Formats: sequence, structure tokens, C-alpha cells
Amino acid sequence: MKSRKRSLRTRLLLWLIVPMTVFGLIAAWVTHANARRTADLLQDAALLAAARVLAADVRWNGDALVASVSPGSIQIVGTPEGDQVYYRVEIAGGQVIAGTSDFPGTRRSVAPQWYDARVADLPIRAVSLTRPMYDEGRTVDVIVSVGRTLAARDALVASLWKPQLVYILGSIAVATLLICAGLALELRPLRKLAATHSTQTRARIDSTDLHDELQPLVSSFNASLDVIERQTATQRRFIADAAHQIRTPLTVLGSQLQYARRQQSLDDVRETLAAMHHSNRAMVALINQLLMLAQAESADYTAFESEVVDLKGVITRAVEKLAMVASRRDIELAVSFDESLVMKGSEPLLSAAISNLVDNAIRYSPEGIRVTVEATRTGDALHVSVIDEGPGIPDALRERVFEPFFRASDVEGSGLGLAIAREIVRAHGGTIEIGEATPERGAKIVMRFDACESA
Repeated sequence: MKSRKRSLRTRLLLWLIVPMTVFGLIAAWVTHANARRTADLLQDAALLAAARVLAADVRWNGDALVASVSPGSIQIVGTPEGDQVYYRVEIAGGQVIAGTSDFPGTRRSVAPQWYDARVADLPIRAVSLTRPMYDEGRTVDVIVSVGRTLAARDALVASLWKPQLVYILGSIAVATLLICAGLALELRPLRKLAATHSTQTRARIDSTDLHDELQPLVSSFNASLDVIERQTATQRRFIADAAHQIRTPLTVLGSQLQYARRQQSLDDVRETLAAMHHSNRAMVALINQLLMLAQAESADYTAFESEVVDLKGVITRAVEKLAMVASRRDIELAVSFDESLVMKGSEPLLSAAISNLVDNAIRYSPEGIRVTVEATRTGDALHVSVIDEGPGIPDALRERVFEPFFRASDVEGSGLGLAIAREIVRAHGGTIEIGEATPERGAKIVMRFDACESA
């Protein structure tokens, strides 16, 4: 199922037009309600005026009440729309004096009462009021009711509401056009940027003429490109160096094979095979270190942050593996531990880092000296130091020695040990630095990690 493309223009339009349309609908409803309320008030006032005129026309004629309804009384509620007008004058609880006998819903009340009713299946608006009539000590209540159909009321509502509705809809339409034009104008730099960038050979984006809101985005994009380019350049250099490093032992091995084929003496062949075996071991060691460096570079600390490692055991096993190499060069290996050396990490990678540092110290130090591994805890930090008594590392080379295949001396090696150690330390969120063992000689490489409580 193909994913639908999201248009920024469409989303911005929806965020602006939909709320504005909802607001317009609410405004139209409120306007209609206000228009109807106004029309109802005008209609109710006219009905009350007519009812009061009719009530004033009621008179005593002897012992009887009579209502002389004049045409002017009816004209008060007459409308150009031809509304039907109904009225009724009756004695409370008695006979009808004048008007429509079937006028519905007459109501006896001291104050005027407005209500909705129907006459001859026509909806009307009506009002009823009560007038007390006095004669020789007696009081008779007369109920006067007047009603009118709703054509004029509806016409007034329409005349009040429709102009407002047209205004609201027109405002929404004009605002929509202005928003569309504004978005087209303001998003034009993005289209221009995309068109220009697609025709350029360089990857960087010029953010000079972009909006302030887009500046951080473009800056982040350019920064990401810088990182990618640096990583790509590093990878290319690494591949070239690795190819060169592997090619050398392969070339030597090929030359030894050709030399062995030309030999007639079995002793010469054996000597050549021994040299070939040495070249093969060097190449295998180089490939193993390349694989370890690749593993260290791609390691993610979050993948093993739940693994608890005791550095005492890691350091002990790493030193034991290199004890034979150190004894061949008459180098003494010394170890010093604090009590609590627990951290979270990968035991194989940490072992490889420590082994590479100790191996480098043995390889580059003169015979008959001491190499010391110290592990201490200070607060929440663990420090693992590898200290030798060799010639040390000049200040100008202390950063370069961490580069792959870089060697500060002519001693045989691949130049990957410190690079591997640095990547492993980085993967564990730690730091590594080179200092001086003593003011006179030697080097001290210190790795720092975050400590944790034992499980």
C-alpha cells in the first residue's frame, strides 16, 4: 500500500481554513439567533400594543360588557407580507365578547403572556393580557388575546441575517484566497531552493535568502552533510590504508611462494615455509584487528548497558594472556586494583581494549622494564591506566597515535591498537587520554568509565 504524500501547503491551508470555517458557522448561527430574537421582540411589542388597544375598547353597556373593535386596532399588527391576524376578547371563565371563538391557548394572567399556537393549521405568535373591569362594586376580568402568523417575522429574520451571512461567507472566501496567495508566495523560496539544489553539484544549501524559521533546518542539514563527508572520507582513507596494509603481506607471501618453487634443497624450502608461516600469522593478526576495529566502531553502548562487568577479572585475564609475550622480552607485568571495579559494558570489547594497550606497552618498550596496569575508583568514575617505562609519546603525536595505521616508531605492528581502544572506550561512553608516566620517560594511557553498583 503506497503511503500518501503530505503537502505542507495543504496542511497549512487545513489548519487555517477549517478553524476559520467552523468559526464562520458558529458566527452565522449566533447571528441568526440574534436576528430571530430581534424579530421576536418587535413582533411581541406590536402584538402587545394591539392587545392593549383592544382592551381599551371594552366598555360596559348596562350590565353587559361589549367590545368595539376598530379597524385601526387590527392594523397595528398588520404586515405587508399579508399575515393573518386573529384576536379574541372574552370574560374570564365566561363568554366570548368578540373575535375568533376557537382562538387557542388564551391565558389569564396579571402580566402579559406570550406564547406560540396554531389557528387553522397555521403557526402564530400570540399574547394574552387580562383587564379588570369595575362596575357598581363588582370586578370582572376580561382576557384579550391577539395573534399573528409568522411571515413578517421570518422576513425580518432573513433581512437581518442574510447580509451578515453574506459578509461572513465573503470574509472566509477572501481570507482563503489571501492565504493561498500568501502560502504560494512564502513557499516559493523552498521550490526555488529545491530546483536550484537539484542542478548543483555541491551538496551544501545556501540559506542566505531563506526564512528565519528555515535557517536552523538548513543549518542542521548542512551539518549532517559535513558529518557524512567526514565519515566518508575517513572510511575511504581507512579502506585505502587497510588495502595497503593487507597488500604488503600478500605481496611478501607471493614472493616467498615463488622463491620456494625455485628451491631444490629441502632445507631452503623449509626455511622459506617458516618465513611464509610468519607472514601468514602477521596477515591473520592484521585482519583480526581490522575486524575488531570495525566491531568497535559500530558498537552501541545501549546494546549492553544492562551487562555488568567486573574489571578485575577482565584485566587479570588480559594480563595473563600477554604474560608469555612480556617474558620473552624480559618485561615485568604488574597489576594494582581497588576493591570495587564494577561497570556496565561488553566484557569482550573491554578485554580487547585493555589487551591492545598492554600489548602496545610491551611492544614499544625496551627490554627489562616494567609495565603496570592500575585500576582505581574515584567516586562514580573508574580509571584504568596502563603505564610503561618506554620512550614515551611526543606531545605533537598524542592525537595522531589514535588514527588507524599510524605508527610513531619503526617497531613492527599494524598501528591499530590505540584506534581500537579509543573506539571501544567511546562505545562505553568513556574517555581515553595519553600522559607521561614520569617526568623523565614513559607513557601513561588512562581510560575513564562510569562506575555502577554490583548486581
